[in-house]
Amino acid sequence: MTENVFVAGVGMTKFVKPGDHERYTVAGEKAVRSALEDAGLEYNKIQQAYAGYVFGDSTCGQNVLYKVGMSGIPVINVNNNCSTGSSALFLARQAVQSGVVDCALALGFETMRPGAIQEVWTDRPSPFHAFDVETDALVGQSEIPFALRYFGGAGKSHMEKYGTTLEDFAKIRAKASRHAVNNPLALFRSEMSVEDVLGAQVIWPEVMTRPMACPPTCGAAAAVLVSEEFARKHGLSDAVAITGQAMMTDMQSTFEAHDMMQVVGYDMTRATARTVYEQAGIGPDDVDVVELHDCFAHNELITYEGLGLCPEGGAQKFIADGDNTYGGKTVTNPSGGLLSKGHPLGATGLAQCYELTQQLRGTAGARQVEGARTALQHNLGLGGACVVTMYQVH
Repeated sequence: MTENVFVAGVGMTKFVKPGDHERYTVAGEKAVRSALEDAGLEYNKIQQAYAGYVFGDSTCGQNVLYKVGMSGIPVINVNNNCSTGSSALFLARQAVQSGVVDCALALGFETMRPGAIQEVWTDRPSPFHAFDVETDALVGQSEIPFALRYFGGAGKSHMEKYGTTLEDFAKIRAKASRHAVNNPLALFRSEMSVEDVLGAQVIWPEVMTRPMACPPTCGAAAAVLVSEEFARKHGLSDAVAITGQAMMTDMQSTFEAHDMMQVVGYDMTRATARTVYEQAGIGPDDVDVVELHDCFAHNELITYEGLGLCPEGGAQKFIADGDNTYGGKTVTNPSGGLLSKGHPLGATGLAQCYELTQQLRGTAGARQVEGARTALQHNLGLGGACVVTMYQVH
């Protein structure tokens, strides 16, 4: 990356449970208007828009944005499973950095149904067929919903390799709840103890209790990205720069390693992160705050290692030493993460952008990470895609 792209404005709605939600058009419009207001920019200055969502018919992005304005700009709809929001961010950043446009909007929104995620289109080949075949062979447990099998299986693999315990995952979930107490936009804001998490409903004996899985959620988030010249011309903030970003999809090791950690994207995460560190010219020890894809407590744990925040096999010590929270080495998911904030698939990556932008501006209130100047975002979608983004104070 040769020229920085700046996050001029961010916005998001409070994430809520299905049934308590607004229409996606309402939430999406609110997020966009909030991001524009935050940037101090009119919609007619946006030159391209990328709209991310997983559950919805074609051109839902236009349906949201037409409520804000009908300016004739290109609107590209994006679907990349749980990394949809950051995929939209990736495309918007790419458009600005390449010089195709000077100002782009990335938007993500989702309306989810209660309960575990189910396949919608059952009359055609599933994109998860190969993942299911490998998961059946490695862990079985076909009576458990597929996402829980994938990530619970990855946690089980880590337990078998390194002696990780159920309590380690419970510590991550309890930490998420402590962080979310200070986030007014989070779904769950009640603090849980490790004992609360361990004593909750068992989903998979000795592997997972219910609070270790993120809830289905509805909501929206958005970001306005601009070039340095555009920011200067229009008097916009250039306080937060994207100094590295990469997207990767699955590699041969996803299935050839015969390891559930690889099935859920460990190698994607590691390779993508290495690319971003190289682009930014820094390493994991330089990162102050991280928003990572904790769809399950198990994935947060293995992602510590995938991002290089600790050595392989070192996650248990990283947690025990408190290096994943305030006062430790790298504050992880100060927003409460997907586990507490919620995970509306299309909006998640942009909600992470919202949080990290606030952290680097120093405007995160009670959840502010003191002195934060470098932030890392990790967003993962099975099937698969991983997007990692580095933000720094400019």
